[in-house]
Amino acid sequence: MGIVLLLVICSLIISGGFLLAFLWATRTGQYDDMATPAIRMIYDDTTATHRSRSDKEHHGYDDTL
Repeated sequence: MGIVLLLVICSLIISGGFLLAFLWATRTGQYDDMATPAIRMIYDDTTATHRSRSDKEHHGYDDTL
């Protein structure tokens, strides 16, 4: 029974350490994505353009004024 108590205490200490490491990482910006916004502007937005054109044709919108 004593070993179970020791293992529970050790697991709580280890999980507390992981929680502190996670909180430190999120507060210092370790999970901020710096690469994706720069790459995202390279890709074409063809699906949104195609979808908006097909919606206009389907609903009969006229862009010419």
